[in-house]
Amino acid sequence: MSDSGTTSNKPISNLGFDNNNNATTTLSDRFRKSLTCDSRDPAHTTTNKPDFRELDLGSPVSPLRSKPAASTSSSSSGSLSGSASGRTGNRQSLHVRSETTSTATNHHSGELSVESSPTFSARGSRTGGCPSSATSPAGNVLPTANILKTGMMTNRSSKPEVLSLGTGNYGHGSIMRGGSGSKAAVHGGEKNSPDKNSNSRRLIVDPEELKKLGNEKYKKGNYIEALNYYDRAIVISPGNATYHCNRSAVLICLNRLNDAVKECDEAIKLDSGYVRAHHRLGSLLISLGLVENARKHLCFPGSQPDPNELRKLQAVEKHLNKCADLRRIRDWSAVLREADAAITSGADMCSQLFACKSEALLKLRQLDDADMNLLNAPKFEAICSLSLSQTKFFGMLSEAYLLFVRAQIDMTLGRFENAVTMIEKSAQIDPRNVEVAILLQNVRSVCRARTRGNDLFKSERLTEACSAYGEGLRLDPSNSVLYCNRAACWFKLGQFERSLEDCNQALLIHPNYTKALLRRAATFSKLDRWVESVKDYEILRRELPNNNEIAESLFHVQVALKKSRGEDVINMKFGGEVEQLPNLELFKAAVASSGASVVIYKISSDVQCKQIAPLFETLCTRYPSINFLKVDLEESPEIASAENVRVVPTIKIYKNGTRVKEMVCPSPEVLESTLMHYSF
Repeated sequence: MSDSGTTSNKPISNLGFDNNNNATTTLSDRFRKSLTCDSRDPAHTTTNKPDFRELDLGSPVSPLRSKPAASTSSSSSGSLSGSASGRTGNRQSLHVRSETTSTATNHHSGELSVESSPTFSARGSRTGGCPSSATSPAGNVLPTANILKTGMMTNRSSKPEVLSLGTGNYGHGSIMRGGSGSKAAVHGGEKNSPDKNSNSRRLIVDPEELKKLGNEKYKKGNYIEALNYYDRAIVISPGNATYHCNRSAVLICLNRLNDAVKECDEAIKLDSGYVRAHHRLGSLLISLGLVENARKHLCFPGSQPDPNELRKLQAVEKHLNKCADLRRIRDWSAVLREADAAITSGADMCSQLFACKSEALLKLRQLDDADMNLLNAPKFEAICSLSLSQTKFFGMLSEAYLLFVRAQIDMTLGRFENAVTMIEKSAQIDPRNVEVAILLQNVRSVCRARTRGNDLFKSERLTEACSAYGEGLRLDPSNSVLYCNRAACWFKLGQFERSLEDCNQALLIHPNYTKALLRRAATFSKLDRWVESVKDYEILRRELPNNNEIAESLFHVQVALKKSRGEDVINMKFGGEVEQLPNLELFKAAVASSGASVVIYKISSDVQCKQIAPLFETLCTRYPSINFLKVDLEESPEIASAENVRVVPTIKIYKNGTRVKEMVCPSPEVLESTLMHYSF
């Protein structure tokens, strides 16, 4: 008898990320809601605004201000936002405001600070905006982007270079040589892109122009299109930190947080003093529960951290520390409460906190909730940075802890092979952790005991099988599957009291364990405890309404219960089909039999009768203690006359020959609830 630990098929409601925190907003929601007007220095503005530091050409009138004389020394020879200096050509330079800190100046040249952007709702739709204020150079200037028409490019050979369509997901281009270039060129992106000119098609090779278009799409909430432009800018100028930082802002709105972390990381590698990238990465790391790493970026030397993000960091850190202390003393109710508080405070994308909740639910014997909570936890790829991947939760490396909790849940639910796989992976990630090492040893030992017990059971060596299962239970006293397997051994040995005790223990650990409930119902019947047996079988009947074996077992224990009470059970038989009554004599005999009888009066050609017939057949198998009968009024008019039936379908319930209930065209819900009342 190999019990795989199959549990109840009872559906569990979708918890989303956290069933107990419906008010918790997602990280992308919070970033979108933070896109409000801010006239502060760009280094201190909202974390998730792309760096809109260029001239906004979308407005028909752009009021421009001259930069203060003290700042006019910005070099005009610098490239825009890290783009190659060779691309500037004879273009006139723009005097721009540079992103500054109190200790150093971080130049992302060629970017104007757009100090307004629309706010977005949780679904990313545009909900409003603020009047914009921009800075501009004094005097006559040229547009920041180089618009090169096909055919006007400087020839390096006899064939011009054009931007090919490429094969990337977002239309990433690459420079290639072609014929005339007019057909193969990318003319500003997609078919309806604003890059296309009504008079001539043009090729955009200036990454700053692509960034500007991406920013415009971002402000309108068109994140996929914005990502397209940023990707193309990065292809042309991969060493520009601003493009990567802007790309991270879009990825956050698309809920691609792992990619957003990587983009912030890349921006910082390219420009270690890039304040906005540091702050954005810090905010992301708070959501991932990586508070120590988050602090390094939020409190970047020489910058002023966002007060809201700093408060969020402190709140998450406080609850995480409490979780660790309470977990150490095994106060699982308090652990559950603090894990919820940490998620609500801002770490709403922290997989380890969801695992902590699942571990607490498991210890509190809420197995199904623990399993579902972990399944619905946010999923992320391994963190790209080595320092982040070495972060510890409760003394365990972060990835190892997730697998550690998964192994415990799988063991308790009887998924033994999967539990071994999970804990072995956890041990590979964190081989020095004592908790992981102890669980690894226990899981392997319990699995060996369970396998030996199953083999002995199949060989009918039942007493030895009981000992094998008992050995496993000494190592894992909360394993409901081993209790249920040992109960089966005691049952076959005729030791029903011991079988009942193990069934009760299994159900105490896992209340929705169907197999344990079925074995307990059978054990109750062997002990002539009919009331308890009927109760268990009725629960199983509701959980598995189409299981005919359970229906028949329920019928027999119901009959036994009636006999024990001295009630008449003559001619009672297990149902299964609806009996046709052709004449009045058979009708009277059928409704006068013991128990309840339900009769449907119908006409074969009637539409409503045709609709209710399949339900009537189904209910016949679902309630075997009731006699299901049918009368066709066209074939048996004398029955219709005797029972005064004038409307079809009519359903009447009889008990010992007396009509006790009549329903005309009842709904399925009303019909079934009525039958439940008259069933045993």
